Amino acid sequence: MRGLFLTLEGIDGAGKSSHIDALAVLFKAQGRTVTRTREPGGTPLAETLRGLILEQPMDALTESLLVFAARRDHVLKVIEPALARGDVVLCDRFTDATFAYQGAGRGFDTTVLSTLERWVQGGRADLGGASSAGNALLQPDITLWFDLAPAIAAERLAGARVPDKFESQPVEFFRRVAAGYAERAAGAERFVRIDASQARDQVWQQIEAALFDRGLIARSTGASI
Repeated sequence: MRGLFLTLEGIDGAGKSSHIDALAVLFKAQGRTVTRTREPGGTPLAETLRGLILEQPMDALTESLLVFAARRDHVLKVIEPALARGDVVLCDRFTDATFAYQGAGRGFDTTVLSTLERWVQGGRADLGGASSAGNALLQPDITLWFDLAPAIAAERLAGARVPDKFESQPVEFFRRVAAGYAERAAGAERFVRIDASQARDQVWQQIEAALFDRGLIARSTGASI
């Protein structure tokens, strides 16, 4: 059984992270082995870099380089091995978040981001080594995009916890991030838009229906979370 790479994307407060547990249960019920992970993070090195990225002030280029350095370690040590084993990889954010946050949100050059994406996700062959993936660009098989108005997301985040440097950004920043996600999703068949403004069980029904319609689960269980 081939591996499946599923990512969850959306602005802070969209509610994507709260559905990972249910997705893991769903795929395990289908007889799949699940690897859960997140970005930035997923390995000891990447988690260390995550702390710097989320808490330390830095310019957009430094931030982007650290994000992709963390991603490179994550891809090589967690994602590629899990997919090779046939696992379902559930990842809370991936490269789409970089284009949305560092690209659209921070205004960083997306041409540079595309180059870094190709270097980091293009397989080890791009850097002179051997790779089972050759030069193919590693991308998710399906991306669940939790689309939510930034003003509603801000209300959800208010008082939830001590915000990191991104969560504490003004609503206008998240409007740019949301627009970045919309641009990234345009014309990309792997994206599934989830209306994250609905109640949690309704959001879950959208997720389950999308997976069933794409043949990624054997049947729609009708289960709720």
